Amino acid sequence: MHDIVFRDALIVDGTGAAPFAGDLAVEGDRIVQVGGKAAAGRREVRAGGRLVTPGWVDIHTHYDGQATWDPVLRPSSNHGVTTVIFGNCGVGFAPARCEHHQALIDLMEGVEEVPGVVFTEGLRWDWESFGEYLDTLGRMPRTVDVGTQLAHHPLRVYVMGERAIRREAATAEDIAAMERLAAEALRAGAFGITTSRTDQHMTRAGEQVPGRYSDHAELMGLARALRAAGRGALGLNADFEDVNAEFAWMRDFARTSGRPLYFLHFDRAHDRARLPRITAAIRAARAEGLALTGQVGGRPAGLLLGLSTDLNPFILRESFAELATLPLPERLAHLRDPATRARILAEEASPRLLRLLPPLSRFIATRWEGMFVLGEPPNYEPTDERSIAAMAARAGQTPQAYCYDYLTAGDGGQMLFFPLANYATGDHAVIRDLLCDPHTVFGLSDGGAHCGSICDGAIPTFMLTHWVRDRTRGPRLPLEFVVKRMTSETADFMGLSDRGRLAPGLKADLNLIDLARLRAHHPEMIADLPAGGRRLIQRVEGYGMTMVSGLPVFEEGEETGARPGVLLRAG
Repeated sequence: MHDIVFRDALIVDGTGAAPFAGDLAVEGDRIVQVGGKAAAGRREVRAGGRLVTPGWVDIHTHYDGQATWDPVLRPSSNHGVTTVIFGNCGVGFAPARCEHHQALIDLMEGVEEVPGVVFTEGLRWDWESFGEYLDTLGRMPRTVDVGTQLAHHPLRVYVMGERAIRREAATAEDIAAMERLAAEALRAGAFGITTSRTDQHMTRAGEQVPGRYSDHAELMGLARALRAAGRGALGLNADFEDVNAEFAWMRDFARTSGRPLYFLHFDRAHDRARLPRITAAIRAARAEGLALTGQVGGRPAGLLLGLSTDLNPFILRESFAELATLPLPERLAHLRDPATRARILAEEASPRLLRLLPPLSRFIATRWEGMFVLGEPPNYEPTDERSIAAMAARAGQTPQAYCYDYLTAGDGGQMLFFPLANYATGDHAVIRDLLCDPHTVFGLSDGGAHCGSICDGAIPTFMLTHWVRDRTRGPRLPLEFVVKRMTSETADFMGLSDRGRLAPGLKADLNLIDLARLRAHHPEMIADLPAGGRRLIQRVEGYGMTMVSGLPVFEEGEETGARPGVLLRAG
């Protein structure tokens, strides 16, 4: 007798094959039958034509700190994710010396927008080396499986101290030490190394990150560590101001390491030729046999702007900023005062406050045509008519007055969507092209990061609701294609051969989904992080069950309390 049988399911097996009807049976932590008529089960779930898919494998998250205190890891786990990989964008917390703890907290706060006080209270710091950090992760029973990559910035700080924070060039001795420690981390189980070379990543004080300008010799040291390990990849974020120069060192890295290299793949509204240049450079590198890959998301990279979030167009005005720390009801009362309203609307963005934001985010001060009412259900492919500029024009108001009144209405929970990248054409045509490009891998949920301005940990649900079922402004994508992108392809990219597909003998990580009922609600702010830290979440309907290693961890949106998740070590 099987432990669990899903009867009469529509099976989407993660391989890209067309969905098919049948039963799926699980014994222990393994799938034992896919399709056909299964024997009896101790528990039988009447799927009734609902989807059964592999669990989502999310390879771009930032749960580096949260995973040390939180066994559940929402908003990924309640959106069907069964495996998360963090340590992305070059930021993390290992290796770390005691004297550098605050610098690493400030770095994570600046780059990934998690309040520093959350880490100050939440992190136990019972590690110094990367291997000891993995041991800490491995001791906690958890809901989903977790794995991590070695982040370049803390590695650099560990070796170079204040010289790294000042972005000084690494010496030959520094490079040798980083190479040795990187090789040790990879042997201990890191899934790769990540770094950042973008002006969008800044410390809390507005400084560039330690590895922003790391030179060729330093990067080749990391490449040699990957070659010595024989596994793992380099992941990075870069501005690609000079595409030829970036790709020159990236090709050298791929040749030296013999390993894949992936980078965040975006367009830019101010440089429409950027994306074609990068895509052509990927194809040229592939023609040389070099495994360069663009990592792409399923919707525009953008910010949520509101009174309950960290950012909005008025937060950069001094009079508004003075009220920003007040509880929302009290703040609303002040903002609705006509004199306060008039004073704030008369101000311009403060140069002092502008300097604290990354360059692209500064446009929230003025780009009214690029801000859209999010709505319920959330609309991430809005038309121009939903922009603040257009709605203000129809109402006969200035954009700033219309926006102010919209945000201060009701309970203050209304939000705007402000796309930063991959929305230059005003629709998702570019994103569809990127998703269909064979030289890309799916990612960029950023689960665990940007707690007050982004909620893309829910993006796997969006992939089904928007791309498979609901999109009206252009072609949709086949169900089996979307499922494959989020399961077998991401698992294979990270070398996780035991998951991402529904097949006998593979790990029983899966989702039972009512596609017709699937819905992610408007983001909301909760305060459940250490020290009362806030974060955005999205409630979801339509997941009948999420299973990890044969145990249901969520049923009908409710946590079961099961903790089958483990630390994954590469290799």
